[in-house]
Amino acid sequence: MDQTDLFEAERPRLVGIASRVLGDHAEAEDIVQQAWLRLHGTQAEIENLPAWLTTVTTRLCLDRLRSRTPEPVEAADHLEAGQAAGDPAEDAALADTVGLALHVVLDRLSPRERVAFVLHDSFAFEFATIAAVLDTTPAAARKLASRARAKVAQPAPEDPLADWEVVDAFLAAARTGDLDRLLRLLAPDALVSADEAALRAGTPERIAGRGEVAAFFDGSAQSALPVFVGDRPGAAWFHLGAAKVVFDFTVEGGLVRSITFRAAPDVLSQVVRRAGAARRG
Repeated sequence: MDQTDLFEAERPRLVGIASRVLGDHAEAEDIVQQAWLRLHGTQAEIENLPAWLTTVTTRLCLDRLRSRTPEPVEAADHLEAGQAAGDPAEDAALADTVGLALHVVLDRLSPRERVAFVLHDSFAFEFATIAAVLDTTPAAARKLASRARAKVAQPAPEDPLADWEVVDAFLAAARTGDLDRLLRLLAPDALVSADEAALRAGTPERIAGRGEVAAFFDGSAQSALPVFVGDRPGAAWFHLGAAKVVFDFTVEGGLVRSITFRAAPDVLSQVVRRAGAARRG
């Protein structure tokens, strides 16, 4: 098998890692393509191609995360190997929260915390391997993952960013066809409705129940972009640069309670584009 075939065999795994770390499938595809370019351009002899690709892909993800948010100096980097705290990774109760938490608390984790958390808790990498990727010690890598895990396990319900995070997580899950994550983000009695203008644009009039709403959005919303609807987080379908239908979210207790399709002119006039992680103070 030549190098190209070996890379293509590894591509799904690499995209999976990058998607978890970055929280964005399209961005993950771009990162993996950059890894391919690095591979194509290197003259070095590679003894273990899967390990090399994992390291390059993860470091590219780390660079991408750092470009979004400057990373503070990590206290964990100064730990000695003998000072490692107990590893709570064996707590199985957290396993079911990993996929959702990476999206919902995306901005609560530093880039290095996120990488350590994803590689260990989602992909079962040893801390020695994670340490090599992050250029730190295994004890420090363990501490980073532990600190991230604590943030994931104990989200602050009063956090004013929670609604924004839930909306963005929902949109990401809808685009990538992650039905399980959609179900986790929806309240049991979730409801989709529409105003008269949206009905004329072709939206459904009513969808009731978590399962039905999740099925409707599963793999959809490809052309929906994040917006502000007044001061609330939402999304909108755009055509030729203009918002045509708004997704107006109601979020309660970290879950999507309702989504109303709106296309009335007075609502569309309030729409302002935002970056996926943008917040309004």
